[in-house]
Amino acid sequence: MKRARNKAGSYLVAALIACSMPAAFAEEQPAEAVDLQKNERTQVLVDELIAQGIPEAWLRDAFSHAAYSQEVLDAMEGAAERRLRWYEYRDIFLTQQRIEEGAAFMQTHADTLARAEDVYGVPGNVITAIIGVETYYGRHKGRHRVLDSLATLAFYHPSRGDFFRGELAAFLQIAYEQQVDPAELYGSYAGAMGYPQFIPTSYQAYAVDFDDDGLRDLWENPVDAIGSVANYFAVHGWQRDGAIYHEASGPDEAPETLTFNQTSAPNITVADAAAEGVESQQVLDGSLPVIPLVFEMDDGRMRYRLGENNFYVITRYNHSHLYAMAVTELAEAIQNQAEEQG
Repeated sequence: MKRARNKAGSYLVAALIACSMPAAFAEEQPAEAVDLQKNERTQVLVDELIAQGIPEAWLRDAFSHAAYSQEVLDAMEGAAERRLRWYEYRDIFLTQQRIEEGAAFMQTHADTLARAEDVYGVPGNVITAIIGVETYYGRHKGRHRVLDSLATLAFYHPSRGDFFRGELAAFLQIAYEQQVDPAELYGSYAGAMGYPQFIPTSYQAYAVDFDDDGLRDLWENPVDAIGSVANYFAVHGWQRDGAIYHEASGPDEAPETLTFNQTSAPNITVADAAAEGVESQQVLDGSLPVIPLVFEMDDGRMRYRLGENNFYVITRYNHSHLYAMAVTELAEAIQNQAEEQG
């Protein structure tokens, strides 16, 4: 991980992002992006961060290297969770190679994963699956400069600018505190970072120094990443030794009397789901709160499941029932592969 430059930039804060934008982008940028010296929001953010203890010279230098990215704004409109059916989404992550490499990751980090489960109650295969889905076990951490992504989204996203402004501020705080160069850090188009793809505010809130080296390093340290994923789940209510879901049966067409695939906490009982035609395939307490789930298979059949609290907790990581089930099935497959390999 590259450390921050010590030089103080001589750039005017009023120029900020505009100074470094390639001329090739000029035609596709909004007018404000071409003339950022008139953008008072950047100066307001800089003033806020100065008040929090970050040196003005460091901020000037950091912002002078930020570039507008139309690609980032376009990517925000095309997330896979919003456009794919379950069987299409599943096929992205449930590949034999990803399963085998997940089993290898579990073997390599067996001691750390066991310690994370002991401390936080989250199984090692679930932690591994999260990292496998997010970054292919650290292989693909993102190709977008986090600084560019967050600056673009903070000042140009049409509806979520305030949210990303907070993420940009948090990112700069993290980079300054850990003395890393913000212009050298890469992540997703939405500004998620490191092995577990934490957004900056999640990094601040949930990252842990799991190897006690004095740094919370999610970019290069898989030990810290493992502990941080487990901590994230624990804080969000993961139940030690609890089930994630149960197989269920149901009609050919999902009953309209049930609300399926919610990413809110379980709010219907097993008994009530059964009364509407979705029945657990194992004996469960009728009063158990669950989330009715239905998934479209490639042959047109509907597959029913009942999610428990731990399924809901996985959706705190990514608010998609498709994501949570992909993580769950990958975790199961990784565990089976690891057991087969001995």
